Amino acid sequence: MNLIRFNRLPFHHGLLNNFENDFLSFDKKEGTIPAVNIHENDKHFVLEFAVPGMNKDDFKIGLDNQVLTVHTENKKENEERETSFTRREFLYTNFNRSFSLPKSIDTHKIKADYTDGILTISLPKSKETKLSREIKIS
Repeated sequence: MNLIRFNRLPFHHGLLNNFENDFLSFDKKEGTIPAVNIHENDKHFVLEFAVPGMNKDDFKIGLDNQVLTVHTENKKENEERETSFTRREFLYTNFNRSFSLPKSIDTHKIKADYTDGILTISLPKSKETKLSREIKIS
């Protein structure tokens, strides 16, 4: 005997859910946090944010008590007028991302660059601070 799955929901139920998720959930579309790659080598850490379609003036990068914060807020308005209707669209996007930095970062030499939709922040390590050492047992 074979088992057969039985679905009590009508066929179009899945189609309506997809329509609702794709077109009626505006907050899901624009409330995303960009992907971040973090690389480390002997000399520095590198943070890479994937944020296409922005300008370098849209970003605010701050440092307070070893916490690096990257913030952006973007507002676009579009208005289309025809004889029988007016359509206005507003698009607000923002994100705020914070990173706790180790004390080995030389905060005076942090650099940021925005090229081809990638925001790159270079966090150089200080030569004075050693993160590892051998501890002798007494």
